[in-house]
Amino acid sequence: MATQFCAAACRLAFPPSAPAPGLDRGRARGGVVAVRAEADTAGGSGINPAIRKEEAKVVDTVLAGELSKPLTPYCRCWRSGTFPLCDGSHVKHNKATGDNVGPLLVKK
Repeated sequence: MATQFCAAACRLAFPPSAPAPGLDRGRARGGVVAVRAEADTAGGSGINPAIRKEEAKVVDTVLAGELSKPLTPYCRCWRSGTFPLCDGSHVKHNKATGDNVGPLLVKK
């Protein structure tokens, strides 16, 4: 079941009337389901609230061998004060929006 946030901000990449490719009785069978987050452009808000807005596209590259810790969390909610690293801000975001986003964990 979609969360309140996802129902408002996300749209599946295939038409809602078409079944998800590769899905049968709730189990994936080699298919891929893509979800694209969309901003509420009418209100002028976006997915990224304030991080490096002067850049055309925010892109970060980190070589796994250069990580100082064996497990490094990266932000996927765009709310972290230490972006691109996760600082746990997704917990507050999830409570406020009903979303379920968490960090990307990169192992060394």
